[in-house]
Formats: sequence, C-alpha cells, structure tokens
Amino acid sequence: MATAAEDPELEGEEVESGEDEAASVSYPLTVPYCGICTLPIEYCEFTADYEKCKEWWKVNEPDSYTRVIEQGAADLSLDAGGKKGRQTRGGKALKKTKKKEVEKRVTVARASRGKRKYVTIIAGLTSLEIDLKKAAKMFGSRFASGSSVTGPDEITIQGDVNYDLIDFVQEKWPEITDDVIEDIGDQKISKR
Repeated sequence: MATAAEDPELEGEEVESGEDEAASVSYPLTVPYCGICTLPIEYCEFTADYEKCKEWWKVNEPDSYTRVIEQGAADLSLDAGGKKGRQTRGGKALKKTKKKEVEKRVTVARASRGKRKYVTIIAGLTSLEIDLKKAAKMFGSRFASGSSVTGPDEITIQGDVNYDLIDFVQEKWPEITDDVIEDIGDQKISKR
C-alpha cells in the first residue's frame, strides 16, 4: 500500500500503514510542540521545566495533556515498585571512599653504580603528595646532575649528594621534618 510520502495524491487522506498496526495515520503529520521548552510534548518530561510544561499543556493542548498523563499513570501502575525513578544527569554517583592513612616516610639511600660511582635514591615523596617529575627536575637543577623518576615512588639522582639532599628537601617542602625523613645509608642497586 502506498504512503503519502510516495504518492502526493494521498496527502491529507488517512492511510493504513501495515498489517500489524490497526491505527490509521493522517498525513502530513502535525506534531504539537511545547511553548515552554520548544520540544515535542512527548519529550517535555525529560526537561527541567516539566511542571511549567504541564501547566502550558492544560491551557493550550488539553487533549494531548490528558492522553500523556493517562499513559504515564498506566506506566506507573505497571511498575512493580510503584514509584517511577528518574535518573539524574551524569548517571550514578561513585561512593566516596576514605583514603587509607599511609605512613609518611621519606628515605634517602646511596647505591653503588660501579667501583667509584654512586647514585642517590630518594623514596616516599608520594606519601606527602609531592609530584615526582617536578621534584626530579628540581634535584637535577640543584645538584647539576641527571635525575629521573625510576619507580612508582622513587627518584634516582646521579652522584653522591646525600650530604645536601636532606637539607634541600626540608627547605623546599617544610612538611618534611626530621621525624619524616631518614638516611638509610648504602644500598645495593637492583638489576632490572
């Protein structure tokens, strides 16, 4: 069966659209738009001004208002819970978890890199929420040597700079006190 879109002679006449649907549709379709949110009235319930839209419907589109409200009431009666839940924009919120209290401890060690060469390893700065990349850059500038982040909580500085590192760290980050920082002496360097 031809539709109004395919046959211009059928425009304005009621056309049956298929075997499964018993409802007839008249073409061209007229879609009522809400005067408040400017959306088709079926979509007003998804806007923030739904109550204002309902008031506008009562005055300007009373037949569609009763149809939509009755359909909504039927949907509510079919729900097992009886309450229609609306999801807020952004989905379900993540529950805030308490951060585990991590022991604030910074260690400084010296490791042999060969017969006479050493590197200084400082670990534990992330427990004090210090950015490791920025800290490595500062150490490299301060001690005129190479410095890099070598682990998830470890910075390696080329050279034996233990003597001045502890004072520099305490000067740069005052929250690192003598109780928090510890020099653990010589350490074996791990092979990767």
